[in-house]
Amino acid sequence: MKTTIKNNSLTVFLCERIDTNNAEQIEKELFSAVDGASGADIVIDAAELEYISSAGLRVLIKLRKRLNRKTQIINVSRDVYDIFETTGFTELFDVQKAMREVSVEGCEVIGHGFYGTVYRIDEETIVKVYNSPDCLPMIRNEHRLAKLAFVKGVPTAISYDTVRVGDSYGSVFELLKAKSFNDLLIDEPENFDALVRMYVEFLKTVHSAEMDPGTLPMAKDKFISYLDSIQSYLTDEQFDRLNELIASLPDDLHLVHGDYQMKNIMVVDDEPMLIDMDTISTGQPIFDLQALYVSYVAFPEDEPDNLQKFFGIPNELGGRIWDKIVRYYFETTDEGKINEINSKIKLLAMIRFMYIVTSTDLKTGELGEKRIKRSQDSIAELIGSVGDLNI
Repeated sequence: MKTTIKNNSLTVFLCERIDTNNAEQIEKELFSAVDGASGADIVIDAAELEYISSAGLRVLIKLRKRLNRKTQIINVSRDVYDIFETTGFTELFDVQKAMREVSVEGCEVIGHGFYGTVYRIDEETIVKVYNSPDCLPMIRNEHRLAKLAFVKGVPTAISYDTVRVGDSYGSVFELLKAKSFNDLLIDEPENFDALVRMYVEFLKTVHSAEMDPGTLPMAKDKFISYLDSIQSYLTDEQFDRLNELIASLPDDLHLVHGDYQMKNIMVVDDEPMLIDMDTISTGQPIFDLQALYVSYVAFPEDEPDNLQKFFGIPNELGGRIWDKIVRYYFETTDEGKINEINSKIKLLAMIRFMYIVTSTDLKTGELGEKRIKRSQDSIAELIGSVGDLNI
């Protein structure tokens, strides 16, 4: 067997077949290589492996016992992966399928997120391509989070494949003839009220899912970290008061999506379905509503073409969308109640908005300065009148 050592990692390349005829020899070579690289991380490359019998599996079990830790087996063909999965090897080893190559050149862009871009590669399939070439742990985590939500009854798109896309990676989803709510809003402006109503009702469905303790991060912990990041832009009194308001929110195990803007909700056969699950957490509904305020009100406030650039809709439509979201979510036309709810959501939204601006390249230039100043002014205006963040 071929072996390579690089950066204290030993990679062992398996041959095409491992069965009773060569298992004993494979075992000798494998253990010799591992013993000769004491202390190195072990990676088994199965790119050439076409078949493995029970004799070959026993060799890997012996290796697992010898190392006493999970070991990576990479570039596993689909047929061999099925063997590993059926026999329980995917629980004992970190087994990674071989990835096929996918090109998104000329494909329709149907969504932009903080971590990547979603493309439609054919009528039935979309792929979310991540910005970073070091995104595989993030992809695996998003798959895990999506499954957690799915088993709790939330309609969620589950990726069935991870692929290479140029120098990065992507998650592939089968969404037959799906359109996002954003697409529907553009294509069917006459159905504005009905579409926003359906969109909001689905948000309530998401918020009705209760997760198991400890399976997801808590949204309010994220916000306390955002607050720590922007502390230098606040007075000491503002920082302490905002900390107090966030910390006093009751703990809640209900699902929070984290980025529920209309491009992240697909409609398949008239049924809504969540995508982009890497931001999910648990907490109060206000943690999702603040993100919608940031998307549809805060970002376009100082940039006239912001909504056109990111959503393909005119800026003035953002205010209408936000107004309907509040009225439909809380089922109220009471203007006093709406104003009170808006103040609480806006105060929380300004924390996240300032965090996004100040922790990225968005802080540079005149627009960045204007957004930071507007956030500071909004916090100063609202902080004295908001007694709590419960909505």
